[in-house]
Amino acid sequence: MLSTLKTSILWRFLNETKAITTTTICVKNYQHRRRLNTTTRIFSDRSNIILMGSPGSGKSTVARILAKKLNKPSIDIDNDILEPMWGVKISEKLKEKGSKHFIEEEGKALMTVKAENSIISLTGSNPLHDEAMRYIANTGYVIFLDYPAKGILQRLHKMKIDRIVGQEIGTPLTDILEHRQMTYEQAYDIRILCEENESPESVSEKVIEALAVLEEDQGYVSTRQDKDSVSVQERTSLGEILLQGLAPDGGLYVPALQIPCLSKGEWSRLVNMSYRDRALRIMERLINPCDLHPSKLRLFLERAYNNETFSHEKIFPVRHLKDNHFLLELFHGPTASFKDAALQLMPQMFVDALRHNEFKTDSSRYIILVATSGDTGSAVLDGFRRHAEGSGVGVIVLFPEHGISEVQRLQMTAMSGGNVQVLGIDGDFDLCQGMVKRAFQDQDLASWLSNNGNFRLRYKNAANSITWGRLLPQIVFQVSGYLDLVEQKVISLGDEVDVCIPTGNFGNILGAFYAQAMGIPFRRLVCASNANNTLTEFINSGVYDIRSRQIQKTQSPAIDILKASNLERFIYHKSDRDSQLVRKCFKELEENQCFEVSGQLLEDIQKSLVGKWCSEAECVTTIKNCFETTGYLLDPHTAIAKFVADLVNDVDVPMIINATAHYSKFAPQVLRALGHKKDIKDKSMSELFDMAHKITDSPGMHSRLEECIKSSDISEKVLKPNYEDVERAIKIFSHKI
Repeated sequence: MLSTLKTSILWRFLNETKAITTTTICVKNYQHRRRLNTTTRIFSDRSNIILMGSPGSGKSTVARILAKKLNKPSIDIDNDILEPMWGVKISEKLKEKGSKHFIEEEGKALMTVKAENSIISLTGSNPLHDEAMRYIANTGYVIFLDYPAKGILQRLHKMKIDRIVGQEIGTPLTDILEHRQMTYEQAYDIRILCEENESPESVSEKVIEALAVLEEDQGYVSTRQDKDSVSVQERTSLGEILLQGLAPDGGLYVPALQIPCLSKGEWSRLVNMSYRDRALRIMERLINPCDLHPSKLRLFLERAYNNETFSHEKIFPVRHLKDNHFLLELFHGPTASFKDAALQLMPQMFVDALRHNEFKTDSSRYIILVATSGDTGSAVLDGFRRHAEGSGVGVIVLFPEHGISEVQRLQMTAMSGGNVQVLGIDGDFDLCQGMVKRAFQDQDLASWLSNNGNFRLRYKNAANSITWGRLLPQIVFQVSGYLDLVEQKVISLGDEVDVCIPTGNFGNILGAFYAQAMGIPFRRLVCASNANNTLTEFINSGVYDIRSRQIQKTQSPAIDILKASNLERFIYHKSDRDSQLVRKCFKELEENQCFEVSGQLLEDIQKSLVGKWCSEAECVTTIKNCFETTGYLLDPHTAIAKFVADLVNDVDVPMIINATAHYSKFAPQVLRALGHKKDIKDKSMSELFDMAHKITDSPGMHSRLEECIKSSDISEKVLKPNYEDVERAIKIFSHKI
């Protein structure tokens, strides 16, 4: 409804020269804005604070409190503008004009308001007039006082309000409020999530805090960046870090401000919401609206998490397994792994960042090169195919022809789309990785692409698990898993639970750590490793040592990792953002393949994490035993977590186990674990899927994965292990985009 309003709230303040110290800026085009120095105010002293919300949400009272605290004048549109202008009460005007004409008259009146540096309390129906809302929104921040509908109804009945648009024709208040909520959801810059029976004084404090956070936000900093340099650096935006991936100093980006913590009352508002609505409210608190406006974020979430893309209405449901163990099923997306959570959303954010790149003055197009040894390839392909086709962004995935599972190969080669390409390489993963790095460093290729279609290459950092854009959705599903247990009445809000996660690159468990920081009462974060157990050893000893290690190929390849990249972020936070220590640790890891932490830091790490590992034989036994006792078929990664969860189990505390992949992605392995070694010999993958389907419907067969496996539309191109063939394929692909 108000799409033209929502380019970026920052534009309302950039033309106020008293507050801005940057060069001349085109206010109409977000992509041309310059980064603001952190010493610069993001909003001006002349900017209004505009309160929006349902009738009965306390806007007028909160406005008066804010005016007093901030020493600003207060304008109540009802009492200070409409009634003096019309000379009659609002209720009489509504009866005289009827809803449609009343909204029009009200909108015209709002557009006469000339105010600066004021607290403006809108009427409940002002947002129903698009033009008037565009006008007033351009004078400041629109702050949505999102009060629970139940509380508003109680207030309205008590106040006996008779001037709400729709009342005059007998529309029930519940219907009016529901319709208004949908309108408000499209029209705000900042949401204040009001608690049940929260006082106006408390709400006003939240408004002040939200504005302070917005003003003080320095964007993102590197884990290896000196604290002293943060205060003088130019603000690094979300878009910039999505495009960069790694920081220039080799560190990983984290928010400059502390992770926000929600109160118990705020979390209670999310319990009965859909996954998308939960995601919006969580991510709004983690993303500056100047970087990604809530209205755009809402659109991205609607495209990412829907029942056309995900096969379960809850998106990532929690189901009871046995006793105190619950599974957070993260495999209902199009490629049947947890990576769909991030890679249905992140491509949209990436494309948006490209479009609004402040340094982008041309019409460059981009090719992202990715080397994969597992599930990342199919998830990246599907995400960019769905959400980036036609955007000028293409993706080429290189995979080792004999270094991935048959399911993964079939899944990737069944992908079709004008902006995606899959290339098998007759070599191992290291060779694929080397090809990607060489292409990225090839200046002749860069020149050719620039001259033949204005293309630029982007390295795998644009899509892999170290980018902050991949982490944000992982925070959301960890939070949602806990809220589902509350919704199912397994626990009460505030009760502690444990969470156990099969861990390789430390991304999922880091998402749980951030969820914990936001106020979710995870008691223990349990890190479950396979035989590549460097993380487990580190947690228990403080020593991260890979000097004498080689990656062991296991049945759980997604966690066959020796260097857990996201561990750097965790150490940064646990060391109280000690970037010097982080630099030292990871320099030692790079140069000597080993580093050590001790003392208070190790103690703090061990308070947060529990680390255990599972052997290959134990993984097989766990798959078999779980199926025999519960009828549920685990994939090998989830079996790793289940085994470790059993090791550390406390029967009095619920345990959420992350089920990171559907068993059918590893059909041969799970069928062998169930004792079907002879039966599966010489069987095609399609036949193995049929066998597994007959054995269990818990969980049900993944229909989209089954379609890929049985598809006759397979497009596989295998290249010889030489760079020239890869270079030629990149050039040919560029003509498709």
